[in-house]
Amino acid sequence: MWKNIRIACLMVVLLIVAMNAWRDMNQDWSKPIIVLLHPINADGQAATQKYIQQLSIDDFEESQNYLQEATQKFRGQATSFNFQLGRELQKSPPKVPENNSALSNIWWSLKFRYYAWQQHKSEDGSPSVTLYLNYYDPQQIKQLKHSVALERGRIGTVNLFASEKQSEPNQVVLVHELLHTFGATDKYDFTTGQPIYPLGYANPEQKPLYPQDRAEIMGGYIPLTEAKSKTPDNLQYTMISHLTAQELGWIK
Repeated sequence: MWKNIRIACLMVVLLIVAMNAWRDMNQDWSKPIIVLLHPINADGQAATQKYIQQLSIDDFEESQNYLQEATQKFRGQATSFNFQLGRELQKSPPKVPENNSALSNIWWSLKFRYYAWQQHKSEDGSPSVTLYLNYYDPQQIKQLKHSVALERGRIGTVNLFASEKQSEPNQVVLVHELLHTFGATDKYDFTTGQPIYPLGYANPEQKPLYPQDRAEIMGGYIPLTEAKSKTPDNLQYTMISHLTAQELGWIK
């Protein structure tokens, strides 16, 4: 009897996992998307803490509008994106592994999901996506490490600068990682960091090809030459390509 009970419990767990995986890969874009944002003082600096304390949900309005306008363009009907500023967390997500081996990535993803489970409280509700915003003082660190987001689990660890001057570039990083959680793939070369032609170009048919004036959001950068690119100043210097829209399920 106990064996049957254990098997039944295991089947229930597997069914829940399967249902969550199906949900994560089959988003209903007719329903509002709730994005929960947890700020974190990732470097422990006083300046970073001061920046976090003055954060408000209005600081993310540009990202909300950008995504709603994009869904209107591709779907013919805007999806409501509701960003919510959650609790400041004291514990940072597990660090993304330096080496890109399959085993280390799997182990990290398991630790990250466990971290997300630990941090969740009933007051957080049931967001569509949870992003952990790791803020760093730009006076102490000049270059941020790579941000990462998972489609299965709809969670992301996003590295940002704690600076008003970097507020708009921060939005580009945030939207890029947010779209990862819905299935959008990177369109830049992991070795060089350069956008991949033509997938990562906003206007791959432009003549002359360089310089481009915008970035494809998942390409990440504005190509200036074949080997040189720059970070978009804000979301207005980015766009979402048809391929990315297909990956997101906005068009067929």
